[in-house]
Amino acid sequence: MFFLTPLVISGKTSELFEFNKMWLTFGFTIVIFSAWIIKMITRRKIKILKTPLDIPILIFLASQIISTIVSLDSHISFWGYYSRFNGGLLSTISYVILYYAFVSNLATLAIFKRLIKTVLFSGAIVALWGLPSHFGYDPTCLIFRGTLDVSCWTADFQPKIRIFSTMGQPDWLAAYVSVLIPITIYFFIDSLKKKAKSIKGIFSEFTLLSWLYLLLIALFYLDLIYTRSRSAILSVWISLIIFGAIFLFIKRKNLKTPVKELLFKFWQGIIIGFVLMLITFFVGQPFAQLDKFTYPGITAKINELKTASKQTKTVDKEKATEEIHYGELGGTDSSKIRLIVWEGALNIWKNNPVFGTGVETFAFAYYRYKIPEHNLTSEWNFLYNKAHNEYLNYLATTGILGLGSYLSIIFIFLWIVFIKLFKKFSIKEIDNNLLFTLSLVIGYFTILISNFFGFSVVIINLFFFLIPAFVFAIQKITSEEKAFTLNLPFRNSKEAVSKYQDSAFKNSTFQTLIIFIVLGISLVMLYKLYFYWEADKAYAYGMNLNRSGQYQDAYPYLHKAVEINPNEPVYKNENAVNDTMLAISILSQKEEEKSTDSAKIAESLIQEAVKQTNEVTINHPNNIVFKKSQTRIFYSLSQVDQRYLPLALEAIKRAQDLAPTDANISYNLAVLYGQNGLIDESINALNRTVELKPDYRDAFYALGVFYHQKATNNASQSAELNQKATEAMRYILTKINPKDTQAQEAIKTWEGK
Repeated sequence: MFFLTPLVISGKTSELFEFNKMWLTFGFTIVIFSAWIIKMITRRKIKILKTPLDIPILIFLASQIISTIVSLDSHISFWGYYSRFNGGLLSTISYVILYYAFVSNLATLAIFKRLIKTVLFSGAIVALWGLPSHFGYDPTCLIFRGTLDVSCWTADFQPKIRIFSTMGQPDWLAAYVSVLIPITIYFFIDSLKKKAKSIKGIFSEFTLLSWLYLLLIALFYLDLIYTRSRSAILSVWISLIIFGAIFLFIKRKNLKTPVKELLFKFWQGIIIGFVLMLITFFVGQPFAQLDKFTYPGITAKINELKTASKQTKTVDKEKATEEIHYGELGGTDSSKIRLIVWEGALNIWKNNPVFGTGVETFAFAYYRYKIPEHNLTSEWNFLYNKAHNEYLNYLATTGILGLGSYLSIIFIFLWIVFIKLFKKFSIKEIDNNLLFTLSLVIGYFTILISNFFGFSVVIINLFFFLIPAFVFAIQKITSEEKAFTLNLPFRNSKEAVSKYQDSAFKNSTFQTLIIFIVLGISLVMLYKLYFYWEADKAYAYGMNLNRSGQYQDAYPYLHKAVEINPNEPVYKNENAVNDTMLAISILSQKEEEKSTDSAKIAESLIQEAVKQTNEVTINHPNNIVFKKSQTRIFYSLSQVDQRYLPLALEAIKRAQDLAPTDANISYNLAVLYGQNGLIDESINALNRTVELKPDYRDAFYALGVFYHQKATNNASQSAELNQKATEAMRYILTKINPKDTQAQEAIKTWEGK
């Protein structure tokens, strides 16, 4: 599971990365849990080891269950937000099962180290896979397109700017390698003899394995830098400083030695620090304040000085342009957007303080409580399905109970490590197990920092739940004596042999029957899991065909997805859109091109589309994505049948109820008011729209058009209304785009009259 999860990707599913990783984890969880149950049946005893995190984990799990029950959308809360699924109740149950399955089936320290080495080996593949993409050679494109370049990625995903390898997003790759760096450092130190007394002696301590671990540290750190993830890089810097501080504290008696000898006592750390600083200096880092200390920053400064006058003119021109724009030119700084989203998350929590809005419902809840300032960012029309802060995300969606129990898991674990193990820090030499434990904890600590600026993905949640399990096992905080046990009412087989250990039993007929039932249930679950994956493949192919306007080709795939999994509303929603566009394309054909049954086919498609869009919006009334799709469906149908225009208006009204501060929905509401002949309502809606987004060109243009239209129909107020119409167009020219030809033509036409 740890080896394959970071690596698995599929170009056939709706989401290449996280969906497949989550599904693989679900599959492994089913297999592991079934094996554990069969083991307990065979031994005729339920045995679950107790751990210090039992109470917070159970409270956390209870909070997720309650939040799912009272959720804005229980389907989403149970499964998770579609395409990712990580974070839903089902994924949390899986992580908890894996935690207890691990601690209850303890292995030796050697097994732990083999497991972690497997993790590092998988990480090395991920890092090597992503590294060439920075230079324009992505192995993923080679697999999907047959070309070793980056042409398979859209403008939003440019690995030459920020690599993401098999993880799907730069910040996710950064969080992943951040966990691995401290652990790799431990294995590097462990592979060395630590008694070098000269420069020559230092290099004689290196083995081939030592060099490999040092190269692996450099590889992980290089990948981290190339992700340009400020949160993850900061988490690694802080975590390594803490790691070094603890190391020095343990070795504090050695600090009294002369400086020359001191360097040789801590030469391992000096080498690691030197390698990391060398990479940082020559490759750079994402913090602008530190750029002047790196080679790329120094080079850029020299080039800037050479072209100072040209740069000054450019800057002055940009400042002049900014003065007449309310919105953001180019991309808004991510930190500014993040603060706006965080404020929205706090607004969600204030209105749903105890249980939140429901597990994984942030995408819908945020629309309700989004602050208007978000409309002035470059991502004003994006859908945010996470708060980009794991803690605020839990607070918003699961309330104070969810966040409180989540934080208690973290704090109790850290308390045990840094307080209960504090006595071990007084030893003169670092115990191997203690150093191994510290490397795991420091890796865990990077998660806590990077999650403050982002959110967990599948592999990070596996680390979050299982690193504490590793630590408890290594430090023997859990043991066979500390277990919840319950004897099962199975009779011992008559042939139970006393010469074997008491753990070896012969199963009775009844036990064998129960085992087969468990195996049967697990196979059914794996079968269902597989067919859900197959349904997603059909949905993904149909959705992509829909997006490219190939509605007829998309039709069988989307219907197949609904047929395989009729309980997934996402499929029905996309299928309804496809039916609508296919019906319109049939009805829009020339009479001579239509077949005899064309009208009947189109009517059948329309009926199915209306039925499915009504079904998903009734069953999921708080899902604004479905409501926007319904608006689109009814509006599209109104182009061939005016009866659907009022239905489109009602749908967009409900969408505005769900998203009162969304400028785009407000604008579309105004347009639909106008198309329904409600000019006054349209003008009111547009005035509200431009208040929400003062740089919304289309809204100002529509406002001018509707004012002019009203002036034409109202002679007594014609002059006043025409003035307002002209003012709307002048606003576009003075505040948004002075070269807007449509606005110029409108003013010229109206003033000419």
